[in-house]
Parts: sequence; C-alpha cells; structure tokens
Amino acid sequence: MTRDAAATRQRLLAAARDEFAARGIAGSRVDRIADAARSNKAQIYHYFGSKDGLFDAVFDDMCRQTVDAVPIDATDLPEYAGRLFDSYRQRPWVQRIASWYRLERAGTGDLAQGVLASNRAKIEAVAAAQAAGAVPARFAPDVLLGLVLHLSGFWDANVPEFDAVVEVDTVKARRKVVVDAVAALLGRSAAGQDDAGPHLPARQPASTKGER
Repeated sequence: MTRDAAATRQRLLAAARDEFAARGIAGSRVDRIADAARSNKAQIYHYFGSKDGLFDAVFDDMCRQTVDAVPIDATDLPEYAGRLFDSYRQRPWVQRIASWYRLERAGTGDLAQGVLASNRAKIEAVAAAQAAGAVPARFAPDVLLGLVLHLSGFWDANVPEFDAVVEVDTVKARRKVVVDAVAALLGRSAAGQDDAGPHLPARQPASTKGER
C-alpha cells in the first residue's frame, strides 16, 4: 500500500469511528463518512468491501490501539483497571463502539481474530500470575479478567438516572472506586477501605413538583 493509500485508509477509519460511535451501523451513512474523510464512497468499498466491513475494521483497529495503549499487568490488576478507566476518558468512543458492536454486529460473522488472540493472551497472563501466587485463584482466570474489564468500564455503562443519585461525581473519585473495587475483588484492602470494599454514598432524590 502506498503512503497516500495508507493515509486515505486511516482518514476513512477515523471518520468512520466518529460516525459509528454517534449513530451505530444502521444509522451511519457511507457518504457522510466519505465526505468527512475527504474521500469518496468508492474508496470505502475498495478498502473495506462494505459498511459492515468498515465497521469491523474500525472495531479491530480500536481494540488493537487499546491493547497497545494499556498493556496488561496481571500482577497489578487494580492499577490495570485504573489505566483502562483513564483510556476510556481519553477515547470516549471506545465504549460506544463496543456497545454498537454487541447490539448490531456480534454473532453476524467471523469473530475478530486479533481481539480473540489479545483476550487469550490476557487470560494466560492472569493464569500465570495466579500460578505464581501473585493473584488469588478464587476466580478462574477468564472470569477474573472479565470482571476486571467490566469494572473498568462500570461508570460508562450507567444510565444518567443512576449517575444522578450517586455522589461519586469526579473523574478522580470514580477512578478510585474502580481501583478499590478490583482490589476488593482480589481480597485486598485499599487504604481507608474495609474488606467490604468501596461504598457509594447516595444523594437524596430531588423532590418532584406537586409531591406531598
């Protein structure tokens, strides 16, 4: 691939990332993507074959970038979860595209082999840390990894109505909840926390007009 062709492909991926994050697959239009990338629809079909193929390429590229930006340290899973949380703040489209993938693309074709390989490598790293005694083995390595991944994205998965009644409303405080929750999952007490894990204080719900 020539330098110009590679640059065109990257512009298409970046434009498609923003379009898919905002509208999903069904709501996205290839002509908008082409215009945003200063390209044309023919180039999209040339490089990616179809709109679904373009989405799959965006998803695969996003996952590879996340792995590169946040390599796993299986001996310090709480901080790994914290770094994942940080990456979601820096790249807010990640959770959105992952949600669209689950809703519109999962089960419709071949699994993303790069993502599969990455997940297997992470599970093997957790298993090795457990075998070395660095991580408790109360959960199977694949289950433990899944719990860590879900906790790292916990705040992004909530509806606004949940955020409205929770007082943990700063990025720093929410990151600490993620780190402390994973530490508690491993049976470790974080500073200032008991073994029961972090506590999320709740606001009193606002009164409704006309309520007696």
